[in-house]
Amino acid sequence: MSDRFATQLLKWFDAHGRHGLPWQHPRTPYRVWLSEIMLQQTQVSVVTGYFQRFVGALPDLPSLAAAPRDQVLALWSGLGYYARARNLHATAQRCVELHGGDLPRDFDALLALPGIGRSTTGAILAQAWGDRFAILDGNVKRLLARYHGIEGWPGTPAIEKRMWELAIAHLPDTRLADHTQAQMDLGATLCTRANPDCTRCPLHGDCVAFTTGRTSSLPTPRPNKAKPTRETHVVWLQDREGRVLMQRRPATGVWASLWSLPQFDTTADRDAWAATQGRIAASTELESIEHVFTHFRLQLHPLRARLATAKSHIGDNDDLRWVSRDDLATLGIPAPIRRLLESMP
Repeated sequence: MSDRFATQLLKWFDAHGRHGLPWQHPRTPYRVWLSEIMLQQTQVSVVTGYFQRFVGALPDLPSLAAAPRDQVLALWSGLGYYARARNLHATAQRCVELHGGDLPRDFDALLALPGIGRSTTGAILAQAWGDRFAILDGNVKRLLARYHGIEGWPGTPAIEKRMWELAIAHLPDTRLADHTQAQMDLGATLCTRANPDCTRCPLHGDCVAFTTGRTSSLPTPRPNKAKPTRETHVVWLQDREGRVLMQRRPATGVWASLWSLPQFDTTADRDAWAATQGRIAASTELESIEHVFTHFRLQLHPLRARLATAKSHIGDNDDLRWVSRDDLATLGIPAPIRRLLESMP
């Protein structure tokens, strides 16, 4: 099939694409899959260091499957969207159980694994094995919306269906891995969300948005919806040796299964709990922290307190743990909580 979109894109990629990304050398199914999960909602510049640290500790799928959950979350800590890490771990274990310790080279089998949607499935098959499958991530949606002049928010089923049809129609017969990477590279470097560099884009001669002056309005943005704000109170409790009391979050909900500071809905609940931990030598209300999630804003109100006694007795509780400052790096901790703990001596 001859397609100007793919031909021009691949020619540009050969000269200007990103060819030295760590998951490209060597390009194995495990490394491709890991990079694709990390790149969901996260830019390449951020992912690179995390990827290298992750594969340094867990170099293949069986080692990931055998790793403790806390190690996986600690390696992921700071990347956000922690469901990705939990799904990554679950998928590795399922592949050991069902697929001989390898990712399956089958669309339906891959799609059935935790955290792997249609676009990620296509990206893995195209990049790991060169199979002829399309992707439709945010970069590709932006490219297609502008190139074809598609009106309407790409998140609606009808618009997304149309874009999948176009993404498949533009697939070349060869070089599927390069074609996949080229789309992501073009969207990340030239066809950006704001201030696209259209004159350097290899597709601008056929791009409807460019020729009609609509690059700033396409793709159609998501309808605005005000994010609600939630509030919570956390206690940064230290013993006389400087250990911090950490609590594992529930298996579902915000920061599921991560280690955080004990968290409470009200100041009354917070103070009642703190009173049970022992005599407080000093306490300070710290400045509130705002953390923005996809669907809401979280206002964190921290209380820093120091025990007069050696340390509180937490009993036989697997979800509470006294942790030294040096050992905090071994735990999966939400980014705003880690920043708080690192902000003061």
